[in-house]
Order: sequence, then C-alpha cells, then structure tokens
Amino acid sequence: MIKIGNIELPEFPLLLAPMEDVSDPPFRRLCKMHGADLMYSEFISSEGLIRDAIKSRKKLDIFDYERPVGIQIFGGDEEAMAMSARIVETVNPDLVDINFGCPVKKVVCKGAGAGVLKDINLMVRLTKAVVRSTSLPVTVKTRLGWDSNSINIDEVAERLQETGIKALTIHARTRAQMYKGEADWNHISRIKQNPNIEIPIFGNGDIDSPEKALEYKQKYACDGIMIGRAAIGYPWIFNEIKHFFETGEHLPAPAIEDRLLAVRQHAEWSAEWKGERLGLVEMRQHYSNYFRGVPHFKDFRKKFLEVFTLEEMDILIKETQEFYTRYLAQQA
Repeated sequence: MIKIGNIELPEFPLLLAPMEDVSDPPFRRLCKMHGADLMYSEFISSEGLIRDAIKSRKKLDIFDYERPVGIQIFGGDEEAMAMSARIVETVNPDLVDINFGCPVKKVVCKGAGAGVLKDINLMVRLTKAVVRSTSLPVTVKTRLGWDSNSINIDEVAERLQETGIKALTIHARTRAQMYKGEADWNHISRIKQNPNIEIPIFGNGDIDSPEKALEYKQKYACDGIMIGRAAIGYPWIFNEIKHFFETGEHLPAPAIEDRLLAVRQHAEWSAEWKGERLGLVEMRQHYSNYFRGVPHFKDFRKKFLEVFTLEEMDILIKETQEFYTRYLAQQA
C-alpha cells in the first residue's frame, strides 16, 4: 500500500495527470469510474486565486465521489503560493500539489511551472512556503530539468523531500522537450534506487497502453504511474491497465455504445457544472478523441459540434448508434 500523508492508495496506484482545460470535474468523474486511483485538478494560478479570479476559483470545485483528489497550484512568489495554499485548504481537498513542470511559455515566462527548474533554491523556498502554510499533505510534479545539459532531478528530489513533501511525480522529459521525443525513465529508476529517498515516486510520460505500463512498472520500479494524454477521450485505460496487471490479458476494447455512453455522461456532467450551453460548447474538444480510430465518424463530427442542448445530444447519440448498428451488421 502506498501512503501520501494519511491518504492510502493501492499497491501500485494509477494517477490522472492535471491537464489544463481537460482535468475538470466532469472528466475526472469519468476517469474515476474507469479506475483512476488519485486525480488532480487543472493547475491553478496562485495569483489568480489571490485576486479572486472567477476561472481560478471555479477550478477549486471538487466532489466527494472523486476522492482522493488533489488541487494543483503554480506560481513563482513565496507569499502568493502560501496564501493560495491556505485558500485551497478551505475547500478540503485531500492534498495540495505544486506544479514545477508545466512547459508552456506563458507560465514559464512568469517564473513558474518548469521555469522554476532553473533555480532550485527558489523551488525549495516556494515548496517550503506551501508546506508551512497548510496541514494538508503537499506533493510536487516536476520534470527532469530545463534541458539535457541541466538535468537536476537528483538534487531536486532530495531537497524537496527535505522540505516535507509527501510524494513526487516526475515527468521524464526536460522543459526543452515539451511533449516531444521519448521520455527517459532511467532517471526515475535512479531516483528510486537512491537510499535517501523515502517518499513515493510516481512516473509520468509516454504511458499509452497496458503493455507499456507493465513494462515500465517492472523495469523502472516506481511506486505508481501518472497518465495524462492517453486518458483524453479514453478513460478506459485505467481499468485496462489494472486488468492487464492482474491477468496478462486485455479487456475488450470499448464498443460504440460504450463510447457514446461516455460522451453522454461527460456532456451531462459538463452541462451540470458549467451550464448547458457552455458545457456542451466546451465538450467540442473531446468528441474526436472519444471516437479516435472509429471508421466514418467524420460524418458525425460536424453534427456533434452543432449540439447545444442535451436533448439534441440524445437525438444525435441515437442516430449515431443506429448507424453503427447497421454498419457493424453489414461488416459481419
């Protein structure tokens, strides 16, 4: 059993990565249903929380059915990070996570996210400020370093552990790589072999199949895996990995009705959380992902993009189901 403070997780937990404009409550709810063990909010600006920005405050919404769940914050100012951690504590998440890994330019330019990788002393000060300001367990997500010439994850892991964090997730790329190239998990393996490291170490990067999850679990000996992009439009990946770990066999791929049900649930929960029109407009980014690889879906994609009510959604889902029922019968 893996423990983060007083949070008990399975022996080898699967974590849903915090992803901007993706890891909102409706999406997290789907991933929880399909086997995610620990989830995180979209990352939230510490400055935005302090300014009481509506978008930042909205990201604090968490629900009991998704526990355990952490709220992730980012920033480059110690006082702002401490204040935002205290604000986060008022909504009672299970933990606070600090983002030292986001490679996006608008974040890095503010001296936050992966930008902090250039200054380990600042990273330590920011982390201490958060740890001291909350009674919740504090965790960190970061990268290997700024670029291939400045990989400093060994020092980062030891020094952050000394600040009192309870777990560390390592995206096995540098900031310079962004999301390109292959993630190098050898660095994660080396951290796990360090006798001074006692906190759980979770690996992140390139896990997109049950086979790869098992291979990386066995080869790199991390304490769990965080999954990000592979879960977008495919929340089934968590249970597929767990089933493969237990049996060595694959679960059947989600059928059309499974995909349509996931879309309907995601749309309904998005409408409940954001309001019907906005919720369905913001669902548009997800449709192609749910039907990735499904033949002839491009014929329906435009129709899904024109849906503004749940009633219209139900009519279109029925139409889509009927089409694929006929299509599959013809292929049989």
